[in-house]
Amino acid sequence: MASTADSATSRVAEPSLAARMSRLPSATPTQRRWLVLLGALMLFDQADLNAFAYAAPAVRAQWDLSVGDIGILTSASFFGMFVGSTAGGWLADRYGRKWTIIGATFWYSAFSLACAFAVGMVDLTIYRVLTGAGLQAMVAVLLAYVAEMFPRHLRGRIQALTLAVGLAGIPLMAWFSRFVIPTGPSAWRWIFVLGAGGVVIGIVSIWKLPESVRWQEANGRGASAAPIVEKLEREALSLFGALPEPEEEGPIVKARTSELFGRAYIRRTLVAAVMLTFLAVGFYGFNSWLPTLLVDHGLSASQSLTYTSILSLAAVPGALFAWLFIDRWEWRRMLWIIESIVAVLMLVFGFTNSAVVLVASGLLITLLLQTGTAFVFTYLPEIFPTRLRGTGTGFVNGIGRIAGFGSGFLIAGVYAGLGYAAVFIVTAGAMALMGMTLGVFGERTTNRSLEQIATTTDPTEDVQARKAAGRTDEAVSPARPTTLQRNLADRTKCV
Repeated sequence: MASTADSATSRVAEPSLAARMSRLPSATPTQRRWLVLLGALMLFDQADLNAFAYAAPAVRAQWDLSVGDIGILTSASFFGMFVGSTAGGWLADRYGRKWTIIGATFWYSAFSLACAFAVGMVDLTIYRVLTGAGLQAMVAVLLAYVAEMFPRHLRGRIQALTLAVGLAGIPLMAWFSRFVIPTGPSAWRWIFVLGAGGVVIGIVSIWKLPESVRWQEANGRGASAAPIVEKLEREALSLFGALPEPEEEGPIVKARTSELFGRAYIRRTLVAAVMLTFLAVGFYGFNSWLPTLLVDHGLSASQSLTYTSILSLAAVPGALFAWLFIDRWEWRRMLWIIESIVAVLMLVFGFTNSAVVLVASGLLITLLLQTGTAFVFTYLPEIFPTRLRGTGTGFVNGIGRIAGFGSGFLIAGVYAGLGYAAVFIVTAGAMALMGMTLGVFGERTTNRSLEQIATTTDPTEDVQARKAAGRTDEAVSPARPTTLQRNLADRTKCV
């Protein structure tokens, strides 16, 4: 009997793989290589996501489409994103993060290439639906993967850096379009060929990207994940000389999708879904429609592409701007401030008659929209526990994509009925409401462990976490970096 008790005590005392990963003071060389791959995956995703916006004026001219037709084609991608985000999150929680990311990359690349061979509006709409499904499945799961595979005190900066690399796909696609589209009436097709390039990174990821350690541990595959953690610990020891003791983050229990709507997580689910609904209307109402709106406002197709190509240059600096403060101050408050500023700038953009003010306000809008995106990308996977992270992130992202689907028709209707300036009143209002929703009702997540954030809401997990840690006090205090972690982090400011 004593032997059995000692064995049980040993099992409880042994730190989990998740706790051992969380104690790493900084990203190791192996994690930095993962970061390169994740950034490259995001780059092609963002390039393809924005492909139709730049192709739209040329497609409209060649096929003699109306603004309403462009609205349908724009909305098609978002309907596919809803399906992809929801299905991708479900698949990731059941079959793993890695293979869902890779499979989604292959999927959207194949149908992006199919867009290049479209012969009319009907088949292009179908291809954009299927492309959107792969695009959003990949992003939703990639966010969860980043949250699970890097130290908690670096999560915000890692998400910001991944996004910054990915956002390079926007100016890449914008400037490619600027020089290719004017060469011929069908030259827009090459835009979708470029968007399919993500398949190359997907192939590399098969060999170079491991499965999520947290997912494996949660699904009884800790033995397979242990060598990954041991390798990271060896690298960290060689760099820093010592590691802090692991702070246990509590056991992971099997998920039920219905928990998203149960007492513990219903508020988080609803707040995130509402926030992403407003974000879809404001963000994509501006970015996806801008080239077409500028042409209808009096610019030539070439001038419109020049303007939007210039604005796209602010995308990468926008995500990097978040790096300066994303892990320093509470994200929900900062996002409220950022989106309020964006709302004001959108009104300026919509009502100005000055080319200088148009470009200046457009650059600031683009910059701050992507700064805000870095916050959103960090926040979403953190508010759900590991067992629900893929499903929860995928579901709320899917709701946002349905809003994006509706926004295509909304923007087309507002423009047709009320005119150019009214479009920017709508997008400004949406951004202001998005920031307020998160600022008032969102969760506090900054510099807290993923399991800590979960136990704040879920009393069942809270009790389990305290028992696993051998504690009987009433609450699990917010996890903060240990003194050794802080000292090491001060010595390693860069990832």
